[in-house]
Amino acid sequence: MKFLHTADWHLGRQFEGHSLDDDHALVLDQIFTALQTHKPDALIIAGDIFDRAAPPETAVRLFNTFIERTIAETQSAIVVIAGNHDSADRIGAMSMLADRRRALVRGPLSATELPLILHDAHGPVAISALPFGYEYAARETFGDPAIKSPADVMRAEVAAARPHIPPGARWIIVAHAFVTGAAPSTTERPLTRVAGGIETVPSDVFDGAHYVALGHIHRPQTAGAPYIRYSGSPLAFAFDEEGNEKSFALVELAADGTTSVDLIPIRPRRTVRTLKGTLEDILRQPPSDDFVNVVLTDDGRLIEPMKRIRERFPFACGLSYARDLKSRHSAPSKPAATSLDDPATVATEFLTHMRNTPPTPAETHIIAGALARLATADEDAAA
Repeated sequence: MKFLHTADWHLGRQFEGHSLDDDHALVLDQIFTALQTHKPDALIIAGDIFDRAAPPETAVRLFNTFIERTIAETQSAIVVIAGNHDSADRIGAMSMLADRRRALVRGPLSATELPLILHDAHGPVAISALPFGYEYAARETFGDPAIKSPADVMRAEVAAARPHIPPGARWIIVAHAFVTGAAPSTTERPLTRVAGGIETVPSDVFDGAHYVALGHIHRPQTAGAPYIRYSGSPLAFAFDEEGNEKSFALVELAADGTTSVDLIPIRPRRTVRTLKGTLEDILRQPPSDDFVNVVLTDDGRLIEPMKRIRERFPFACGLSYARDLKSRHSAPSKPAATSLDDPATVATEFLTHMRNTPPTPAETHIIAGALARLATADEDAAA
């Protein structure tokens, strides 16, 4: 049996204030093409379909159009769960219109986690869809006041699903969680609910499953075991994801429950990258609509460099100077106090401290001239 594992679409998200609607539309086209080409038995969307609980209309239309097209033009079943960015009720409402022989949609937590049962030549495959849920919701759903951590929530969900797995069936779990050992980026919303910071879910919670299709972490990776996998987000949402290859996971489940994974690369509309060099070096590079972070190596301050950069790179989002970054990393000690009786020294030491380099001769001349004019003005006022 084959299935396509995706997650963390974050429809409606922006990149530094720029809409990603067109970028998402291209990604959804690539998912649809993969469904038609590889003909998986199921499409899995492991949470964070939308970027926020009340997504913009454009995001909802993108999702609805994609689902309608998938149902009408492919034979793939669809499995969807709510993530921590989604409204559980909004996602759950979709289940009322779903064909339960071909779709499994989970928004709120459920004390009775019935799986979607699919069949291939080797027998049944049970897919349990376990949505993200907070501890307070889990305590109410499962009637267990001892649930106090994300791990407790996931244990309760798995325990609710396990009795409904047919004997001998291969078992797939779809979940949205931060599993111990996973490497996050800066773009995930932390799942912080207890004192002491973020709590992770140990991988042994999923014992008995043959594949765990995870969402939440945006970098594709395994966590704790080869069969526990994050598909990652289809788009980069910050510059710290520069260079990360985005993909969908096409997973094949063998008769004995072992899996093989083929990563299908995503071709984004535009990439996320950093350009480093002098302003003139940057402006000589080919124009691009990529999201660009610029690090300038020029020694002096420049007049409106971002305005010039955006004429060539309209989606330039960040600008910094290499010397400033070096200064921050070197963490210079606090300068000794300087006597205010010597304004020239005060100005010189201030500039040196802020820029990690002393004033140039031209700047020293400007400072001296300015101080001379101030002194003359003070003398005229006193007279």
